[in-house]
Amino acid sequence: MSYAVISIGNKQYRVREGQWLLVDRLPHEEGKTFHPDLVMLGGDGDAKLGSDLKGQQVTAKVAEHVLGKKVIIGKHKRRTGYKRRNGFRASLTRIEVQSIGAARTTAAKKETATAEAKPAAAKKPAARKPAAMSEKTAPARKAAPKKKAEE
Repeated sequence: MSYAVISIGNKQYRVREGQWLLVDRLPHEEGKTFHPDLVMLGGDGDAKLGSDLKGQQVTAKVAEHVLGKKVIIGKHKRRTGYKRRNGFRASLTRIEVQSIGAARTTAAKKETATAEAKPAAAKKPAARKPAAMSEKTAPARKAAPKKKAEE
């Protein structure tokens, strides 16, 4: 069975299709798909690295954003009465790996096809910036009152 090694949040995970995974919180919304960085593809005794991965990708879906298990942090120093107790829950994202090794070229072709389908006349011209105001058209400014010299 094939597997892939992906990189998410400076950590690497070995994943298979259909696998669920808890990773550090991702900026993607729930229900959206994304393509994590692919480090390696493997399966059936062979592995692909580096330049062999061109055109390959892993598709993952964000299932939900969750909080991790609570971790209690306790500090103390002996004979001084110093005690501190604090808790922490990590922000995590549950993802599902949907496909491994799908070609990237099909997604790129779809994007270019939709861009070509739109007529060129429908494109809006670039917005014009207003011209700088000259001294004649600028509103008159009132001069600040001068301070009287103390005598």
